[in-house]
Amino acid sequence: MDMTRIRPQRIRLFGESVDLTTPAEVMSFTAKKVAAGQRAIVANHNTHSLYLVAREPEMREFYARADLIELDSIPMIFWGMLTRKPVNRGHRCTYLDWRGDFWRLAARHGWRVFYLGGAPGVVELAARNLRGRYPGAVIGGRHGYFDDAVDSADNAAIVAEINAFKPDILMVGMGMPRQELWIARHYGALNSGVVFSVGAAFDYEAGVQKAAPRWLSRFGGEWAFRLLADPRRMAYRYLVEPWSLMPKAMRDMALTFAPRPRRSVLGHPLPERRKTLG
Repeated sequence: MDMTRIRPQRIRLFGESVDLTTPAEVMSFTAKKVAAGQRAIVANHNTHSLYLVAREPEMREFYARADLIELDSIPMIFWGMLTRKPVNRGHRCTYLDWRGDFWRLAARHGWRVFYLGGAPGVVELAARNLRGRYPGAVIGGRHGYFDDAVDSADNAAIVAEINAFKPDILMVGMGMPRQELWIARHYGALNSGVVFSVGAAFDYEAGVQKAAPRWLSRFGGEWAFRLLADPRRMAYRYLVEPWSLMPKAMRDMALTFAPRPRRSVLGHPLPERRKTLG
């Protein structure tokens, strides 16, 4: 599939758009964009982002500008199956699903990868680890501790640093919604790169944060792993926020199971049957 020309199937879950794409197709899309010298935004939706979109107008702007929206949630995939969408577990896409394929491509093609985010020292440690495994990749970056006000001197300096690096790939990993808002506000000032919102990607690569086992993620249990690992930060996200999606879930169910008009063999609507009095 040439995903720079053909958009993957886009569906709506909980009222928001996601693309039915696989990790391999995301890498194909990325490689073609880089080869053509084109910019793009690759976003991702999960239950936390669904909660945030309803509360942050700029988040909605970010997803409207995205060229590709990954489905980063097994619970959302299960919901899609329940509401008869053409979705399956193969459509789960997030950094941890394609990290190996990505870095192999980066090493093979000598991609320039800039990472923005993490605590001081994390980028350097992650880059050293990655260069050891993928020596062809060119990796730069800086930590995410800065003044992110739109007109701040820090922001101006960071945009200038990124543009001077001339990245093929820009990864922004500062957590939701900060990373999405930063991309939405500064994308127009960036001169190059396929931009990904990737959360704690370099924390994993640096070894300062442990990722859930992939087998657990495939069965939808990653949320429990993260909740046990960091209950103070994750309890509200996993135990409270999903309840806010109930009205949208009810609308999904109503659309799925609403009576459909009768049609002829040629596809034309048929008149409603009239009840006769006995």
